[in-house]
Amino acid sequence: RRPPRSTLFPYTTLFRSKQNVGEIMSTVTNDPFFEAFDEAHPVRHGLPGRAYTSGEFFELEANQLFAASWSFVGFAHQLANVGDVQPLTVAGKPVFLVRSEADKIRAFHNVCRHRNLKLIGQAGHCDALITCPYHRWSYDFGGQLRLAPYFGGGKSGLPDGFDLANHGLYEIPCHTFHDWVFINLDGQAESFDVFVEPLKRQLVGFEPEEFEPVATLEFGEVSTNWKLLMENFIEPYHVQYVHKTTTSQPLEDHYVVADEHCLGSAIDLTAEQQTDATAGTLGVSSRYLTLFPNFVLGLYYPDQIGVHLNRPVSANTTQQSRVIYLHRDSDQSSSAVDQMRQLWDSVHREDHEMCERLQAGRYSSVAEGGGVLSPHWEASVRRFQELVADAVRPGLESRI
Repeated sequence: RRPPRSTLFPYTTLFRSKQNVGEIMSTVTNDPFFEAFDEAHPVRHGLPGRAYTSGEFFELEANQLFAASWSFVGFAHQLANVGDVQPLTVAGKPVFLVRSEADKIRAFHNVCRHRNLKLIGQAGHCDALITCPYHRWSYDFGGQLRLAPYFGGGKSGLPDGFDLANHGLYEIPCHTFHDWVFINLDGQAESFDVFVEPLKRQLVGFEPEEFEPVATLEFGEVSTNWKLLMENFIEPYHVQYVHKTTTSQPLEDHYVVADEHCLGSAIDLTAEQQTDATAGTLGVSSRYLTLFPNFVLGLYYPDQIGVHLNRPVSANTTQQSRVIYLHRDSDQSSSAVDQMRQLWDSVHREDHEMCERLQAGRYSSVAEGGGVLSPHWEASVRRFQELVADAVRPGLESRI
């Protein structure tokens, strides 16, 4: 008998796997690119193969989706001290993060206002000012231009009509939610509070501020499109086959989570099931949550969180890392952490093999039909794909 929800995950607003998929349909147009995807059948098609292989589609996603959304870009604990900086590429644009105050991280376009040189070349620390290596223009951590030596001829003189205050760095809206940093490149997205609310509903019963980062797994570049990594995490259908030696979570005990743009799955295991789980495997009640477009968070009852950062590099390449968090009162010994590192490294490697083979299959003409999605287990994958499609439709035209 399954324990009451309140003893495991007292979360709200869940759409289970038997939901009416028609309730979460995307906008339908007559665009031939989405012809099969838009067909209204009980078993729906996925996105066409070119959505995963086309450089033009990847560019559309950068401009229409990532630039217009709250994109997950980094971890606050990796910018621990005031003056720490980290360069990034987001939606094809050079960006950098800086801890400007003890409790604030800011984001700026990574471009000097003088000759538009990329300002920050690598992660590091600036003692007092951010200084361009080309002509020594220097900015404070709030982005204000403080020095422009010799710009007016003399060491400290400035040209007539030139005001330092008008030539600061261009700031990008940036919010930190617990340890997780999000930016909105075009500044036009919904408020961050509205954006993050569906995830907050799913976190009821967990207090993320009580969890501490204990390990980071850097996987480098994975030869797959970013969407395939997201879709793989969202659906539980593959778990019993791909992770049969690393997890003890029966498929039939999973259910789908689709709370607005917070998508994924979950499983509530009985105490008996958890006790009987194979040693060294994942055999606890869990929630697998994403926040569109690219935030990934796993909750592993009662004391572990895992967050993935998927950074799109190209249509067929994604950089991935994972940070493991443990509750501050949990066993954080090196042996306990090493065991978790080994488990999650194995799980990710298993997923990477599948995602790289999914990517390879997308180059077949057969993949233009998008395959088919289980209305029972992959309803949240379908919703994820609808959000992608709806984001790029306005810019699609006939370019693909």
